[in-house]
Order: sequence, then structure tokens, then C-alpha cells
Amino acid sequence: MAAADAPSAGLRHRDLCSRGIRLARKMRSDVADLLDIYVERQGLDASISVAAVEGVPVAAVERWDEQTGTQRLLDNLAAYRAFRALLAQMLEQQREQLGDADAVLNRALAAVLLQVSAFAYHLEELLQLESRGAPAEEEEEEEEDGPPTPPRLSLLEQKLRGLGVLRELAQWAVRSVRDLRQLAKHGSGSGSAPGLAES
Repeated sequence: MAAADAPSAGLRHRDLCSRGIRLARKMRSDVADLLDIYVERQGLDASISVAAVEGVPVAAVERWDEQTGTQRLLDNLAAYRAFRALLAQMLEQQREQLGDADAVLNRALAAVLLQVSAFAYHLEELLQLESRGAPAEEEEEEEEDGPPTPPRLSLLEQKLRGLGVLRELAQWAVRSVRDLRQLAKHGSGSGSAPGLAES
């Protein structure tokens, strides 16, 4: 029975990875569009540099190629859960400041928030399949926390924080494509035995 299930699990794994890559690419494109709208509507300079924003996960990672499939998925899932809370805060602040006066930015933010939420659910599904061969405690390490309390910032600081959030989200979308490609290459079960999955 297990042997019969293996091909279907492998096909499902590849299908989930492929769909995830498409979702991440679409998200990257939409975040790039949102960044353009955000910079214009907030009156910011697109070239302005923003310091690392507290509470924003960083996409860059040391020894990226040494990560297991499960580690990649856990990192991605934790990041998109954080972005889901951060984008919700941005949308709420935007509505408080301008109401429906800036419908274009509100719609673009809401659309990306939906994509981030959908992508997080997709990662959960993939992690469930991937972690069948991984230690259970590793899967349970990531608990979804409640949204962090937004810091008290001036209007300009809020705008710059939002810019930092969107820029890092764009980087995560790029990393997610790379992670999912790596995961698809190694096949289901790479979380626990990448060497076997490669062979």
C-alpha cells in the first residue's frame, strides 16, 4: 500500500511546489506594483533607504543551500504569517488616516494581504506533506502568534516602516520561488532525507 501511495505523494508534492512557485511569482509582481503605488501615494522617494524594520522577517539567510526542505517551509511559513499581521496593520492605519480617500492604495494593499494569506495556507499544506518523514517536533516549532502590537510612530515613520515591510516582502517572494524550486528538485521527504530524495 505504501509503495502505491509513493507515486501519488510525489506527484502531489511536485504539483504543490509548482503551484506555490506560480503564486510566489504573481505575488512578487503584485508587490512590485504595490510598491510603486505606495511610494507615489505616500509622497516618498523610491530610492530612499530604510533601516531594518523591527518585526519584519529578513529573507537573506546564511548557508541557504544547506537548509532542509522542512526548514525552508518553516522559515517561509513564519515569515508570511508575520507579513499577514504587518499588512493588516498597514491597511488599518491607512484607513484610519485617509478612510476611503485613497481607494487605489487600499485595494492594492488588501489584494496583496489576501495573496499572502493564501500563500501561507498553501505552505501549510505543503509542510504537512513534506513533514510526514520529518521529526514531529520540528513541524510544531512554529506556533502562530497573535499580531504584534504596532509601535507608536510618527506619520513619516509609519510610511517608512510600510516601505520597509513591502520591500522585504518582495525579497521573500523571490526567496520563496528559490526555496520551492529546491524543494521540487529534491522531492517529497527532503525534510528528513535529502540525500535519498535526490537519488
